[in-house]
Amino acid sequence: MKTKPEKITRRSFLKSATVSVAAPYFVPASVLGKNSVAPSNRITLGLIGLGSMGMRHVKGFLQEQDCRIIAVCDVDTARRNEAVKEVNTHYGNQDCAQYNDFRNLIERQDVDTLCIAVPDHWHSIPAMMGIRAGKDVYGEKPLALTIAQGRLMCETVQRYRCVWQTGSWQRSTAHFRRVCELVRNGRIGKLQRVEVGIGEGFRPMGSRGPIYQIEPQPVMPVPEGFDYERWLGPAPQKPYTEKRCHWNFRWILDYSGGQVTDWGAHHIDIAHWGMGVDDTGPVQVEGVGRFPEDGLWDAAVQYKFQCDYAHGVSMEVGSNNYLKQGVRFIGEQGWVHVTRSSVDASPKDVLKEKIGPEEIHLARPAGDERQGHRRDFLDCVKTRAQTITPVEIGHRSVSVCHLGNIAMILGRKIRWDPKQEKIIDDPMANSMLSRATRSPW
Repeated sequence: MKTKPEKITRRSFLKSATVSVAAPYFVPASVLGKNSVAPSNRITLGLIGLGSMGMRHVKGFLQEQDCRIIAVCDVDTARRNEAVKEVNTHYGNQDCAQYNDFRNLIERQDVDTLCIAVPDHWHSIPAMMGIRAGKDVYGEKPLALTIAQGRLMCETVQRYRCVWQTGSWQRSTAHFRRVCELVRNGRIGKLQRVEVGIGEGFRPMGSRGPIYQIEPQPVMPVPEGFDYERWLGPAPQKPYTEKRCHWNFRWILDYSGGQVTDWGAHHIDIAHWGMGVDDTGPVQVEGVGRFPEDGLWDAAVQYKFQCDYAHGVSMEVGSNNYLKQGVRFIGEQGWVHVTRSSVDASPKDVLKEKIGPEEIHLARPAGDERQGHRRDFLDCVKTRAQTITPVEIGHRSVSVCHLGNIAMILGRKIRWDPKQEKIIDDPMANSMLSRATRSPW
């Protein structure tokens, strides 16, 4: 009995590639169809979420010659229109499609990859739907709203052989890697502790300083062109008010974890890199946080929590310390401190140290590191290599943030089993590893 040959698509070819291959594939366009572009030359992309970070991705991916944005999605019509205009102006056509429902974008067979930059409470759902539809994914940090969601995302990525890049882009930056290599190769002696500084308070878009409390907000009519019900999605039903949505979702625990997860996902990720604990987590977490007693925003505005690891190193994460935004590794023979704009050390000569060929060299972006995190994702889509910040690393980094929030909310020490990903002998705390979701999500 004869069967109809299966049509070869660009995405199915990429999916069949062996993960260990390091060089890009080239397939003649004739193999894929007369009007197709060879996979080494063009990767089609759909973007879901077009807010502050989403539009940065639109503009960034437009600069990649082997990537073509063909569709965008957002629940805000104004944001969709802005993105479509940006894309069509760049390409000089009117071809970019727009969607209100991300499922319609994911259904498209001509979309190879997704870039997802939605509020945290939406991170896991479109990501897993996209992966199951055969897409590779660039997913923004923090990876997921809960530890349980993050673990499910890791399992889904592995099952479907998805190329995943977490938006923790500091790993694609040379000076962060340099500091972590100094630490991993013993240039400050045996590592004793790590201090992580992240911002305090709420920082509304455009503000210069932190805000510690916001009064209760009035119920407002939903603006025309904004699908508020879809924006809420799996989160609890709440009345619309302007300061709930878009940028400000970060400060509401129904949708995010405050500065602890927003900035913590970046700097704790670097702390883990330097500590060499990318595949595990702390065994104990305790801390104190200041949470607003009234008003719309309810995430912690000041916080300090300590994480103890099985190998004897402790990490302190705080909002009111001299680090402001950065990571300091402290060893028996000195310290080294890294932020986005600077590197410092004591003694200063540590910064002149060279890393020998036989010493530990940490992962670099797959292509030219000067081209950044998006470039690494696209190169890995072609080669099927692992990105510099794969899903497991994104999950382990933000898990610490979630554990810190849980310990501070409960006001007690929690013991963590990083292998089983369970809180030990504390049913209440353990129940906070996941969240109920609203139907039908």
